[in-house]
Formats: sequence, structure tokens, C-alpha cells
Amino acid sequence: MAKNKTQETEQSVDAFIDKIKDEVRRDDCHQLIKLLKKLTKLEPRMWGPSIIGFGSYHYVYDSGHEGDSALVAFSPRSTAIVLYVSSLLEDRESLLKRLGKHKTTKGCVYVKRLAYVDLKVVETLFANHIKYIRKTYK
Repeated sequence: MAKNKTQETEQSVDAFIDKIKDEVRRDDCHQLIKLLKKLTKLEPRMWGPSIIGFGSYHYVYDSGHEGDSALVAFSPRSTAIVLYVSSLLEDRESLLKRLGKHKTTKGCVYVKRLAYVDLKVVETLFANHIKYIRKTYK
């Protein structure tokens, strides 16, 4: 069975963030790390070359595919910060309506700046995602 491309690494989170040229994006990353440390009581780790994750879980899909993933994660990309939030959350759509300026795909929420969104909604999205993952993948 093929391994996941994105795996936890030994790369330094601080060194990764220090390389971000955009000062506001760096500050946003530090703010997200503080929030996710509060929610998870875990330290951030790099997953692959560009994802900052907290904790991990093992999943097995109905197809038989299985692997490990970060419990909760985000990634500062060149055009936006990607928040990894399950598309299967019951209240995801209602929360996204209250979030503020963002774009979405199936499991990702893209925000240009944290100043453009409601941080309480971000916190609730992440908290609900963590609960969902912990309940679904015991």
C-alpha cells in the first residue's frame, strides 16, 4: 500500500515560519499556533515541507486505505493560509457563513489574513474538527 506523501517531519516549525517573507502572514501563523496549542494542549510539528500540525491520528477508510494524519493543521501558502477542517462537520456551512472573507474546497478553508475573519469562528471550526476526528477515529 502506498504511503501518504505528507508525514510528520523533524523540520523546525520556527525555522519554517521565519522563512515567510510576509510579516503579517508570519504573525497570523504565530496567532494560529497559540490558538491550536490552547485547543489541543500539544506542540506544533511540521507535516511535510509546509503544513503545521498538532497531534496525529490513524485513519482507515472503507476502501481499506489507511494512514496517519495531523489531528488539526494549517499551512501558510503564498496566496492564503489554508485551514484544514473536515468537510463532514455538521455545522461547517453555518460557521463558514459567519467566518468572514474566505474561500473553500472540500476539506480546506482559505483565508488571506486573520484580520479578515472572525477568530471566534476559526476557533469553533478547529474545536469542532478536533472533536469530530477524535470521535470518528478512536
